[in-house]
Amino acid sequence: MDSRFRGNDCGFERPCRADRICLFHLDALTLKMVVSCPMKISRRELLAGAAGSWLALVPGRWLASTARPKIAMVTTIMFKYAHSQHFVDRFLTGYGWNSTFHKPPMDLVSLYVDEVGPGDISRERAARFPSMKIYPTIAETLTLGGSKLAVDGILMIGEHGNYKRNEKGQTEYPRYQFFEQIVSVFRSSGRSVPLFNDKHLSWNWDWAKEMYDTSRSMGFPFMAGSSLPVTWRTPSLEMPLGAPIREAMCVGYGGVDSYDFHGLETIQCMVERRRGGESGVKWVQAYRGENFWKAYQEGVWSRELFDAALCRSHTLTPARAGFNDIFPTLDDMRRIVKDPFAYQYEHADGVKCTLVMMNGLIQDFNFAARLEGRREPFSTQMYLPMPPDRTTLANFFSPLANNVEKMFLTGKPTYPLERTLLTTGLTAAGVESLYRNQARYDTPHLSIRYQPTRESTFWRT
Repeated sequence: MDSRFRGNDCGFERPCRADRICLFHLDALTLKMVVSCPMKISRRELLAGAAGSWLALVPGRWLASTARPKIAMVTTIMFKYAHSQHFVDRFLTGYGWNSTFHKPPMDLVSLYVDEVGPGDISRERAARFPSMKIYPTIAETLTLGGSKLAVDGILMIGEHGNYKRNEKGQTEYPRYQFFEQIVSVFRSSGRSVPLFNDKHLSWNWDWAKEMYDTSRSMGFPFMAGSSLPVTWRTPSLEMPLGAPIREAMCVGYGGVDSYDFHGLETIQCMVERRRGGESGVKWVQAYRGENFWKAYQEGVWSRELFDAALCRSHTLTPARAGFNDIFPTLDDMRRIVKDPFAYQYEHADGVKCTLVMMNGLIQDFNFAARLEGRREPFSTQMYLPMPPDRTTLANFFSPLANNVEKMFLTGKPTYPLERTLLTTGLTAAGVESLYRNQARYDTPHLSIRYQPTRESTFWRT
């Protein structure tokens, strides 16, 4: 064997062992150099065993080659259709994936539930799956009751539950507090593991930025967000990389500091692919109630893009009883829509985006954009069939779980954390503009630049 890879000469922390594999160089798609000490293992043999092995690789770390990864979940609450239920069941029992029933090649072994409320299912799941133990604290959940980090990946689901709603209308979910406790275990253990945060990072921008900065300074894989960027699209369209986008819009539904984040993610996962990549956002302005209708009539946002997005909806409320295909007039929408609001914002490169939330008119998320050199709008729907009315499975959680699995196995997020940092900031800025009587809110703190992945991660099958 090459003497460069004997003992500490390979640049790692301790001498090579017979039950460990020294992984000198790993590309996201190919293994360029794999050396086993003291016995060799071929590239083909390693790849064949990858599905059942812990290959979450962090440069300069040693990892066992045969043990299945152990996963911990930290959540606010668990009941039927809660986000935590969608994740816990997929990691415990599996899910349908590309015409097969897929079981994650890892074990969910520990669970922390902050609130046990009516309809709790966490105790039933723990009784049915005794390999998963519920612990009373986050630290014990990550150390499996010991003193050091004992898991290989962490799911952090800070959604739902009885938490304070502040004067701006934000629910103060404890994602930042969970994150701080997780990081404390990382620090005391002298190592860290991949972490996934469901939805936006925090309701508080300063905390969100601190979470991002901490993950970067400590060097652990960190991914966040919701199902919108990874679910099916109807039609199944990819925004071309380097597309000349001039303006973009999402028409969706839901409340402030909740589903508005979904709509902003719908826009961002598309416009980040524009020519030059993401350049950050300069300002945000919110519109609500009569100000919304005034802005609509004055053409503050594109009527053409609004109509194109609305035409992608599967849930459009009929404008007249007994008719299914009557496109709503302004008077129809004023009668049907409950509490409309919008966020409009401008990117540093001049691209304008608008999120329009039409509660009562639709129950889905529809995207449209104007591209230079293209006569008709580029439009699609992020397909999110919500239970219990339109589905029983909430299968849009499956591609999200699958992307999380990939990060746990490779140690590399499948899409940029900067996307979630920016959409977190946009959500908070929209709320702030509403709170300030719908005044324009300048956002120099959102000068977030990044490049998208070459290929989008949405579910194509």
